[in-house]
Amino acid sequence: MVDERQEGDGGTASEALRALDAAPATVAVISGPEQRLAYTNIAFRATFGDRAVGEPVRRAFGDLVQTGYFDLLARVLDGGEPVTLAEAPVSLFFPDTGYEERFFSFSLSRVPGDEPAVLAVGVDVSERVGGARRAGRTADEQRRALRRFQSLIRVSAEIVWVTNPAGEPVEPSPGWERVTGQSWAGFRGKGWQSALHPEDREDAVRSWERALAQARPWRYVYRLRTAGGGYRHFQVNAAPVHENGVVVEWVGTCTDIEQQWRRERRTRLLDRAAAATAERTGLREMLGALADVLVPALADGCGVHLLPDYVDRPDGAPLLTERVATAARAGLPRQPPAGVEWYAADSGFTRTVQRSRPLHHTFPPGRPPADMLPAGTTEWLAAADANSVVVMPVTVDGAVAAVVTAAVCGEREPLSREDVDLMRQMFEHAHDGLSSAIEYHRTQRVALALQHGLLAEPPRVPGLEIVARYRASPATAEVGGDWYDSFVLPDGAAVLAIGDATGHDLGAAVAMSQLRNILRALIVDRQEGPGHILRRLNIAMETLIPDGSATCALARVAADGPGGPRLEYAAAGHPPPVLVAPDGTTRLLEDAANPLLGLGVLFDEPYRSAQLALDPGCTLLLYTDGLVERPGEHLDEGLTRLRDEAGRLARRSLPAFCDGLLTRLPTAGIDDMAMIALRVPPA
Repeated sequence: MVDERQEGDGGTASEALRALDAAPATVAVISGPEQRLAYTNIAFRATFGDRAVGEPVRRAFGDLVQTGYFDLLARVLDGGEPVTLAEAPVSLFFPDTGYEERFFSFSLSRVPGDEPAVLAVGVDVSERVGGARRAGRTADEQRRALRRFQSLIRVSAEIVWVTNPAGEPVEPSPGWERVTGQSWAGFRGKGWQSALHPEDREDAVRSWERALAQARPWRYVYRLRTAGGGYRHFQVNAAPVHENGVVVEWVGTCTDIEQQWRRERRTRLLDRAAAATAERTGLREMLGALADVLVPALADGCGVHLLPDYVDRPDGAPLLTERVATAARAGLPRQPPAGVEWYAADSGFTRTVQRSRPLHHTFPPGRPPADMLPAGTTEWLAAADANSVVVMPVTVDGAVAAVVTAAVCGEREPLSREDVDLMRQMFEHAHDGLSSAIEYHRTQRVALALQHGLLAEPPRVPGLEIVARYRASPATAEVGGDWYDSFVLPDGAAVLAIGDATGHDLGAAVAMSQLRNILRALIVDRQEGPGHILRRLNIAMETLIPDGSATCALARVAADGPGGPRLEYAAAGHPPPVLVAPDGTTRLLEDAANPLLGLGVLFDEPYRSAQLALDPGCTLLLYTDGLVERPGEHLDEGLTRLRDEAGRLARRSLPAFCDGLLTRLPTAGIDDMAMIALRVPPA
């Protein structure tokens, strides 16, 4: 509404102003030198509230922060030049929102008349300005985020690269060229693949192609050839860049993780070495497992040697080694896992053992030093295109117990000092297990020597044939308590004995030796039957071997008795002897079974013997339970198999008869097997 004081005689002007009441823009008239607010339209009042018409604008808009706008009014009133402002800020109290800042685009123009006046027309553009400012802030934030990302990439990665959707580089990578020495011409397309290690290239490319096909981030570790010629491990991280749901490019980084990779490898190999020794007790198996840890993690080929005679070796004598384990990576020939090798006293190998320090050689591929290793190993190194070798003595309990030889071949980097140190740490971590295994191995060697010294060849007896066989169990490291014996008494009778002392260690071998010697003394001492002798052996065990137990079968064959050879026998806890007729008929001799030796049986309890005549061509077989026993099976089944096979072999020669039983009978393989057989010649 127009203030009546403004109408005066200007009815026509008032009518014109009323026409602006409904205008969508804000409209105001400021008149006179005092700049009084003469008119406001509906939009103006809705925007700025009811301002006092007739009052000077400075008073009517006393809450306006931007006082410079009043000076603009004076300039238009005085000079008459119109003023236009775009997106001008206006900070004051608005009726709908309270005190705030808004933006207006408005114009100030002089209105002709008796009294100078200014027409002010404005449009609220706050929404547009706010949107533009928000867009600007978003753009600034994106620019800052990009700068942060670029800074982070520069700090965390040596190499940054960009490819097209097909995975081919589309712009040079200074980091790639600096690390690999490969120019942009060599890097572009698929040229980057040639910088990868040959062993990693195929798998890496296949993995990259899968990531491209699935449009999923790629994370991989491969070895890059550096400008210096070696290889280092790099962690690759790449991600697709999408626009409107379509991959437009890939961005990736390569970060050098060589030190991290080496630390992780060290931990992994030491853990595997510890597990290998914890899970095994035999020295050969333990050293073989450690060789399998070395290859291919550290080396391409490996051999492990024991030094059986090193402690007692005379000065200047050649060095004897026993190869007990070998390993080779896929694609390389493998040396035999067992064998004996001699090294000259002045060879590099022998000097290395004497110094007890690793010998490390790097050489042109396929050209190993000729005087360091035996001819067979040197030939293997040349054929495998080896470029370095390490000979490392393994010290256990203060003495060199074994020697490990490891080699690297082909394009693989030669063994480094760090690799040699890691090998040393692997065997040092396995020290306790190796110590126990070596002690056990030495004990087994003593037991074996004792055992084989007792298993003598049977005697030659006129009118009789005697053959003995022994087979050690692979599961018990070739040491057990099985034994046999045979000798001739002063009266010409032949004695056959077989027994089994409990255990599979040096203690069993010692007990076996004691039983055999005691039994020999008892047999020679008196002319008694086998049952009486076994009873006296049981009494002796109560005193001499109180904690032991054993079985025994004892037979005495008089070849010159009336009516032909005659057998007297007895068994104490032992499987019954088998008698095989020439026609293949068999029988178990069970008439003289007696209790197990070492069970504390009363001394006055008799042990039985039995006698029978031996027909021409018949075979008497004494054996240990390893020939007939199998886990989960009743002994009668094993005895039946033995009788059936013995009957089929009855017409074979006595050596062939014994060998046939050893090879044809199915056994568990967990116990030793011993047998002694006597045959009466045919009539």
